Amino acid sequence: MQIFGVDIGGSGIKGAPVDLDKGDLAEERFKVLTPHPATPDRVADGVREVVEHYGWSGPVGLTFPGVVTGGSTIRTAANVDKSWIDTNARTLFGDRLGGLPVTVVNDADAAGVAEMNFGAGQGRKGTVVLLTFGTGIGSALFVDGVLVPNTELGHLELHGHDAEKRASSKAREDGDLTWEHWAHRVQKYLAHVEMLFSPELFIIGGGVSRKAQKFLPHIEGIKAEIVPAQLQNNAGIVGAAMHAAQGH
Repeated sequence: MQIFGVDIGGSGIKGAPVDLDKGDLAEERFKVLTPHPATPDRVADGVREVVEHYGWSGPVGLTFPGVVTGGSTIRTAANVDKSWIDTNARTLFGDRLGGLPVTVVNDADAAGVAEMNFGAGQGRKGTVVLLTFGTGIGSALFVDGVLVPNTELGHLELHGHDAEKRASSKAREDGDLTWEHWAHRVQKYLAHVEMLFSPELFIIGGGVSRKAQKFLPHIEGIKAEIVPAQLQNNAGIVGAAMHAAQGH
């Protein structure tokens, strides 16, 4: 069974048909740059371009980098334009995609669900935290495999700053930090999250998961097991399609 998944991020909008039996992309993903400013209309145009690239005409699952309530209403917009707040995303995208059935879910929650079903979290009980490091830091919290939605732990305060301003992948690039220096920032952030939730497992996702060997060896003093996401940067696309398959 195939359903289309689209992952909307602060820097890129990427999507592909997903094979839900395998939990993997059925075709190579297609990506466009996130427009700036990332207003609802301009992002919706980008989503349409990605979906039309494949001539897709079935259900579409979308992720959004912020809190999504009721399956449609956007409540936060840290890394996109503030005009997203209170937007009915399901209506917006459905209209822009010519009436295709759409679902919308928080981006890290989608990635987390994909990893728990097909990746590094398979079969894991207890408390599991997936963290995606990209333009910001997304989070997905699971207790015995059940998602606690919209946690947004990237906005915890760390040394007087939003944690994602110090420890996101973008912060590493903007500050021209070495992997080791950045790893120490990530370590402080993980220690803070660990103090609050005492997880058995951290799954590190986002684009940096492909380069885990460059920074994970520098992270010390964390009691929880730390592993890179197995689906890497495709987890959001897979999770978006899974969410659509459940018809939320």
